[in-house]
Amino acid sequence: MFQLGKTIVSEDIIQKDFVCNLTACKGACCIDGDAGAPLDEEEVKILEEIYPKVKPFLREEGIKAIEAQGTSIITEDNEFETPLINGADCAYVIFDNKGTALCAIEEAYNQGEVSWKKPVSCHLYPIRVNDYSEFSAVNYNKWHICDDACALGKELQVPIYKFVKEALIRKFGEDWYMELEKVAENYK
Repeated sequence: MFQLGKTIVSEDIIQKDFVCNLTACKGACCIDGDAGAPLDEEEVKILEEIYPKVKPFLREEGIKAIEAQGTSIITEDNEFETPLINGADCAYVIFDNKGTALCAIEEAYNQGEVSWKKPVSCHLYPIRVNDYSEFSAVNYNKWHICDDACALGKELQVPIYKFVKEALIRKFGEDWYMELEKVAENYK
């Protein structure tokens, strides 16, 4: 672990390789598990605002889940998440013609309907950020469904922090990312 500003960062994000391999996993991270995507308060407001523009991209099951639960939910731990369809798929999941899970929010973004790409927690994956009162912990979340992504990252020699560069800049800023790059260079 090392410190960058008000973050404590796992060395795994500079030492391990990762490139999403949707062909292999079919977007399993959006449909497996037992929780929705973590959200911050600002994202909760954004989801409420953009829902009418995202709704046409959603599956019927997603619309029903969102209209029953809301555009976001509050967990038992008092944290915000995206709602789920029957405790499984994220309510914002859609599927392409090959059965790959995609994000309806990102599809609306790609088609110019909204200016917000998707929750930063999704954009950052496989990195998870836990915010505490004095600092944020930046960790690699290893999950067996991403084994193919690890293999592809190793083959292409792309460390996690480079794979999620845009998301890290979105979360922590350009200066923070430049400092991370310096740390990574020193680790080589």
